[in-house]
Amino acid sequence: MTRNITLLCLLAATLLSGCRAGERQTPSLRYDYSDIIDIAYTPPAAGTRGGGGWFCDQGSWMGFTLPEAEEWINGFCGPFDLDNRRWLVRSAVSVGFDTPAAETFTPEATDYIPGEISLRAISPSGVIAQRMQFVDASTALLGIKAAGGQKLSITGEDWQQGTTLKVDQNTVVAHLPGGEIVCVGFPSDATVECTEENYTATWNGNGELFVTVSFFTSDKGSKLQKASAVLDDPQQHFAANDQRWNGYLNTVLRDDMPHDYNRIAVKAVVTLISNWKTHKGGLLHEGVIPSHAVSYFNGFWAWDSWRFAVALAPIAPELAKNNIRAMFDYQLPDGMIIDCIYSDPRENNARDSKPPLAAWAVDAVFEHSRDTTFVREMYPGLLAYHRWWYAKRDHDHNGICEFGSVDGTIEAAAWESGMDNAIRFDDAKMVQNVDDGWSFDQESVDLNAYLALEYGLLRKFATIIGQPFDEPDHTSGVADYFFDPERGFFFDRRLADGSFVREEGCEAYTPLWTAIASPEQVERAMTLLTDPEKFSTYIPFPTVAADNPKFMPAGYWRGPIWLDQTYFAIKGLRNYGYNEQADVYTLQVFDRLDGLTGDKPIHENYDTHTGACLKAPHFSWSAAHLLMLYADYGKR
Repeated sequence: MTRNITLLCLLAATLLSGCRAGERQTPSLRYDYSDIIDIAYTPPAAGTRGGGGWFCDQGSWMGFTLPEAEEWINGFCGPFDLDNRRWLVRSAVSVGFDTPAAETFTPEATDYIPGEISLRAISPSGVIAQRMQFVDASTALLGIKAAGGQKLSITGEDWQQGTTLKVDQNTVVAHLPGGEIVCVGFPSDATVECTEENYTATWNGNGELFVTVSFFTSDKGSKLQKASAVLDDPQQHFAANDQRWNGYLNTVLRDDMPHDYNRIAVKAVVTLISNWKTHKGGLLHEGVIPSHAVSYFNGFWAWDSWRFAVALAPIAPELAKNNIRAMFDYQLPDGMIIDCIYSDPRENNARDSKPPLAAWAVDAVFEHSRDTTFVREMYPGLLAYHRWWYAKRDHDHNGICEFGSVDGTIEAAAWESGMDNAIRFDDAKMVQNVDDGWSFDQESVDLNAYLALEYGLLRKFATIIGQPFDEPDHTSGVADYFFDPERGFFFDRRLADGSFVREEGCEAYTPLWTAIASPEQVERAMTLLTDPEKFSTYIPFPTVAADNPKFMPAGYWRGPIWLDQTYFAIKGLRNYGYNEQADVYTLQVFDRLDGLTGDKPIHENYDTHTGACLKAPHFSWSAAHLLMLYADYGKR
């Protein structure tokens, strides 16, 4: 018996290797990064909403998980409808041998590498190995191999109640009660039988069986024909997937970095690509959502989108461009870019904007692509947005702006800052500028540092496309205006009397990142930035000084680490020649964040003193800035 199990295991390993590699003749870089993120989850039933992360790619709105060993299904779980947040079926393709008695499969291996999930299981009848990749936003392709050419039996496992099925030219078409359509396509040499409740397919071919799983939210039409055509040459699609993912990784990875740090970069890329979503409903362009694992993040946010575009610019430039375009699709006539947009436009939030980093994103795309046509396309919208800030968010018309809101609420104004519950706004009140424009009664250092950066980039873009540029220059005194010589740090200022809001926080990193601070100001600020009781904490550069009485370890913007702010601080140090300190801080991030080099997903934020994961997993924002930190490490 032991010998038989050993032989089965050896056979299984051979099968899985072949199943993964398909027709590959050369090593594939992505196979160096096994178990990149743990996405094991077996849904208790179709129609439920559980799960903490999915395998998705190519902009798809459907996701799959690997089954848990304790609740094994011999197939990938799903699809899960990522927008409507429910399991459409426990497993659309559950595989066994065509044997008269019921089988029990014992899992031997599961894996998630960039762009592919795979599993292998053993029953008394033999070994079955499976792999899945995405062909496009609508269709996933499965490869299934069995030892010895045994006959395979495939069926669905627990469709959502109310689903009806039929067969259309060897494709099972499942109509879900919510209007969605799931199609399971088989090659012509498979036999497919179907009732309204489920299907059974059998296959007695040799080699690898290929099956497609497609998900449509509207009439399937030509999309189903395209999915069916995948089975004409499935290996071509596996090869294209391999080429695409190796292209991502070859663009990002550095030869001079240890494997563990390369793994962080790979995980960051996987996170961004898994959060890529194609255009749908009110989302008129493809883009990247903050996290596919959390229901309220199924949309595009403005300053999130700018960050994602910067990280994606060298990897997937067209996605980066469309990610920017998606937000400008909803630019208001007065130039405002609204906070966030969804597939259902009724859910959009136009009560506030977000910090102005759009020009930074466009510049990153240009620097990597040299696409002057894109700069020309975006320039009018960028210029209108820049002007909007001074028209609607400069209460006393002194060329220094405030965060605010359209509706006059403190809630929306705090959202506009991006730092929803920041300590610096605890005592802020609202003042009205125009009918649809209100401001906090304090001017913010980060906002005006961003606007100074944007001004310089707009001037650069105007030169690139041959346009005159005569915008008022409000940038020259920004750093001095917000620098408190008594404390040696940057703070917001109150409108009423010009006094400083002396809450030491991450907004002070921004003048360093935008390089508007003087070297002397940075030298003064280093006293606080390198103080382990304040900002040089276990994970460096929290959102508020760690010795602030209001500091909260899990307080969202009142203490935890947000990696964009940590990046701003570290990049700021590099801007002023503090490269060795910047490298030390970068390694503290890489080495100390919980699960970063293992199989845990990247999270929204982290505990400053322990590195423990906080808030949403599979978070694009954090992934984007980890890539930036990785790219900058060691630069002099």
